Amino acid sequence: MNKPTARWFPIFLLPTLIAFIIGFAIPFFMGIWLSFCEYATIEEPTFVGFSNYLRVFTADIGFWYSFGFTALFTLVSVVLINLAAFFVALGLTRGIRGTNLFRTVFFMPNLIGGIVLGYIWKMLINYGILIPLFGKDLSYSTAFGFWGLVAVVAWQQIGYMMIIYIAGLQSVPEELIEASRIDGAGRWQTLKNVTIPMVMPSITICTFLTLTNSFKLYDQNLALTDGKPGSTTEMLAMAIRNAYGTTPRAHGTAQAMAVIFFIIVATIALLQLWSTHRREVRQ
Repeated sequence: MNKPTARWFPIFLLPTLIAFIIGFAIPFFMGIWLSFCEYATIEEPTFVGFSNYLRVFTADIGFWYSFGFTALFTLVSVVLINLAAFFVALGLTRGIRGTNLFRTVFFMPNLIGGIVLGYIWKMLINYGILIPLFGKDLSYSTAFGFWGLVAVVAWQQIGYMMIIYIAGLQSVPEELIEASRIDGAGRWQTLKNVTIPMVMPSITICTFLTLTNSFKLYDQNLALTDGKPGSTTEMLAMAIRNAYGTTPRAHGTAQAMAVIFFIIVATIALLQLWSTHRREVRQ
């Protein structure tokens, strides 16, 4: 059966490969080239070397402030989402009544698009349940905008990560749990020394997804705060969009920002994958 599969494999792979080349590879390498140019949409790019990159590192265009804001947001979101998702998954694998209903309810926010979700929560926070409590909206201060973004993103992503953690928890051999109990281990010791090491593949996946999703966040940022007040809640993706401007120099600078953004996120994500993957237990 392997011979026919090997013979026709390139034909079945071809449509996906063509779509990948057209939709990702060509735009990616064109973007790298344009980061070294000043260009307009209807004009030929003018090569300017590393001047766009120098402008990112030296000019006051808000890139590094947005990077710091995004990094802090990512740190808080990754910790909060993964801790909440793990303990919700742990609770829903205890055989409680209505488990399937709870799983569905927790997962449903992930089905709502980011823009729609952002505007719904903006209306709830700015004009609804939190007005009597605070009397302020998300654009009142940077702190309000920051925690509003954290709350909405966590609410959307906890259910998705919960599903991955449930799959990991259900794959833990029951005999290991029984052996730890026989040896006198308590619940916390069993969780720390048996369950968590065995669930490390799920932790690797969930940490990677929340890390990259938080760094790349744009739609909820646009809908909830639009960078306000001022541009103090402007995350990296929005900073790049706003830097694009209308001049050839602005286009090139924004493209250089995008390339630097890619390098930063890819480096951090690869380091995280390496760090967590090496802690996985081989069964």
